Amino acid sequence: MSDPERILIVRLSHLGDVVHALGLHHALHAAYPRARIAWAVQPEFAGLLRGLPGLTEVLQFRRRDGLTAWRDLARALAAFRPDWTVDAQGNAKSALASLLSRAPRRVAPHRLDWQERWAAWSAGEHAPPLAPPARHAMQRMEQLARHLAPHTALPLRTDAGLTSAERAAGAAELAARAPAGGGLVLLHLSAPEDVRAWPAAHWRTLTRALVARGRAVLVLSGPTEAALGRALAAELQDARIAHWVEQRGLRQLAAVFAAAGERDAQLVACDSGPLHLAAAHGLALVALAGPQDAARTGPWPLAGPHLVVRSSREPECAPCLKHVCHHRAGPVCMHGLAPEDVLAALERTR
Repeated sequence: MSDPERILIVRLSHLGDVVHALGLHHALHAAYPRARIAWAVQPEFAGLLRGLPGLTEVLQFRRRDGLTAWRDLARALAAFRPDWTVDAQGNAKSALASLLSRAPRRVAPHRLDWQERWAAWSAGEHAPPLAPPARHAMQRMEQLARHLAPHTALPLRTDAGLTSAERAAGAAELAARAPAGGGLVLLHLSAPEDVRAWPAAHWRTLTRALVARGRAVLVLSGPTEAALGRALAAELQDARIAHWVEQRGLRQLAAVFAAAGERDAQLVACDSGPLHLAAAHGLALVALAGPQDAARTGPWPLAGPHLVVRSSREPECAPCLKHVCHHRAGPVCMHGLAPEDVLAALERTR
């Protein structure tokens, strides 16, 4: 089979999954350096991809526009005319995007790795299934990469390909925003309505405990966590605590995480896109886990410098992998995760 001239990656959402697919892009670009590579993605994640080495085009799928979004995507795909389409998502939406590409070769994860297995017929070929006990999202990306480029070296490169200028700007941003003091800890807040979120009271308690131990703390919140970020900024006033409320710009955030990693800082975050972005850029972290299974979606690599903390009073239903909690007492797996356990984990990984 001849090398492709144009490759399309379909990974529409979410941020953590887009981060995981960065490794697939790097592998394809390394194996086929002359090929033009496009990526179909939702607008809120497109900024992370712009500037990615070897990426020719970012094709935006504006899902909130309904049928118009599909019409516009179909036109963009027809203009790009991929030889290969790689469905790195494996659900009904990505299957339709793959079909609309009309690529002669359409490749996807194994049928067992699809969210909606009935849609797997959209691909003409599938990567091999994962051999148990492997089941992490990054391992699925490795399978895809090795299927398409058999000589791909593992582990995959997972960063966003930051330029030296972006890295310098990230270091300057961190220096300007982080408070004075040693042992910097970044806390990325979680949206209260998310079933994976840690309670606001726990974030407050952990912040105060870190300061009491002489640690400097930078509290981060993105657009979805801004209300909580503002509330904590008004309440937690201390020279050793800084607040970055409603941070925007994914490549900027990646650069700040990379700079924090170079300072041997640590991050505390729930299972979220920022958590995976931080891990991909060398920042050691403590992941707060409840309904999710860290062996499937936890920080990568599994044997890396990261630590996953779960509640010592976890219910039998956890991890349930659900997006909505049906426990009669609510998301007790996250509410029961004690700040003192997170503090101890930070000390163990320091």
